[in-house]
Amino acid sequence: MNVITQEKHPKAIIVIFGATGDLAKRKLFPSIYRLVENNKISQEFAVVGVGRRPWSNDEFRNNVSDSIQTAMKESKELDDFTSHFYYHPFDVTNPTSYLELNNLLNNLDGTYETEGNRVFFLAMAPEFFGTIAQNLKKQGLTATNGWSRIVIEKPFGHDLPSAQKLNQEIREAFNEDQIYRIDHYLGKEMVQNIEVIRFSNALFEPLWNNRYISNIQITSSETLGVEDRGRYYENSGALRDMVQNHMLQMVALLAMEPPIKLNTNEIRSEKVKVLRALRAVSEDEVKDYFIRGQYSNGELDGKQLIAYRDENNVDDDSQTETYVAGKLLIDNFRWAGVPFYIRTGKRMAAKSTKIVVQFKDIPMNLYYKKGETVPPNLLIINIQPDEGITLHLNVKKDGGNSKPVKLDLSNNFFDGINTPEAYEKLLYDCMRGDATNFTHWDEVALSWSFVDPISEAWKKGKAELTTYPSGSMGPKEADELLKDDDNEWLPVN
Repeated sequence: MNVITQEKHPKAIIVIFGATGDLAKRKLFPSIYRLVENNKISQEFAVVGVGRRPWSNDEFRNNVSDSIQTAMKESKELDDFTSHFYYHPFDVTNPTSYLELNNLLNNLDGTYETEGNRVFFLAMAPEFFGTIAQNLKKQGLTATNGWSRIVIEKPFGHDLPSAQKLNQEIREAFNEDQIYRIDHYLGKEMVQNIEVIRFSNALFEPLWNNRYISNIQITSSETLGVEDRGRYYENSGALRDMVQNHMLQMVALLAMEPPIKLNTNEIRSEKVKVLRALRAVSEDEVKDYFIRGQYSNGELDGKQLIAYRDENNVDDDSQTETYVAGKLLIDNFRWAGVPFYIRTGKRMAAKSTKIVVQFKDIPMNLYYKKGETVPPNLLIINIQPDEGITLHLNVKKDGGNSKPVKLDLSNNFFDGINTPEAYEKLLYDCMRGDATNFTHWDEVALSWSFVDPISEAWKKGKAELTTYPSGSMGPKEADELLKDDDNEWLPVN
């Protein structure tokens, strides 16, 4: 059972496997720095970087210092901060490496009085997850007087059978309550605010059902292409990279019933119920519910952009999707008949992650003539790049008829607000033993069960791979998906 510590300053040694990689440098080191700077963790901590490179402690600390200075506008006392960082050259398949690591951790436990508390963060290739987890137990690294937790980055498998195999390997060394499957979207402030908006406002919760909501749209668009991730993306695609985890997690938060209590088990239980209620799509039905696209050449902000197939490490005849749009239906009492539309893609016109809740029209609007289009009431949850909420209402304006207006609430309006970066929040939650914003195995399994038939249909050519110009908002076929329901994609800007 997860026990959330009441300590204001949890203490632990954080072991980062893959400490020489991009994730550690861009996200993890700055997040740990901010936790210390914001007095979330005290000086009773240490970080051990594990990697194949034969670095010394000084080389590692210089790399950490460079990371902080790049990420932060201002940084101070870096020498004191980086003195808590140690490097251990490592071979993940060699038991001796684990024994040497264990000796180092035991020494650091005494130096920093961390009481045997350990976080093992696997920021490396997923094929090593099982090997590392099992060796951590076999070589005694989890046998301490404190707690041990393992943090796993996505992808957690590439389909349900591979995810089950990986889960079995990890569960041989750690129980479910010790496993923290990280989904950085769940660390974003406005994603966590979905529950607050829903469950603490009498304005919304009574309307949050199929009687008052027409449809819900979730858009996560990127202006970037695959960059240097072509080899990874060829084996992943947008469906596995975004839909199976981030998009379905947001659907679950939007559709879940109010939990009995605001604790990890109750919130997870309600999310699992949503994923169980997702209407399964058979391979033959995929073409009617999902669109897949791949970006071609195009233009954005006056810059010419190449097609996906011209990117490095991408097959000349690649069938990998860089865009997915879909219609999801949830077969339960609250949501019967309400489509949840999702779309996600690379090389699109805008970088944006937003949720749009469209409310149904009232039976008769006295301020619009028959045949006139009545602007819908919308609740827009802005997740990135700008955080906040926007409410679209119709009001009398300039002495004329009803006109749509926007009521905006942005985090940027508050002086001194410091929204914690997702990894900062999630690392802190892990150190406190709060797994609420991490993914339970049941959620992973149900997500793969939903996604696998879609992936299989595409592999068998049962749905066409269309293209869309770089710098657009996706293929026209995605628009047709909504037109069939007399709906349309609402603007993301």
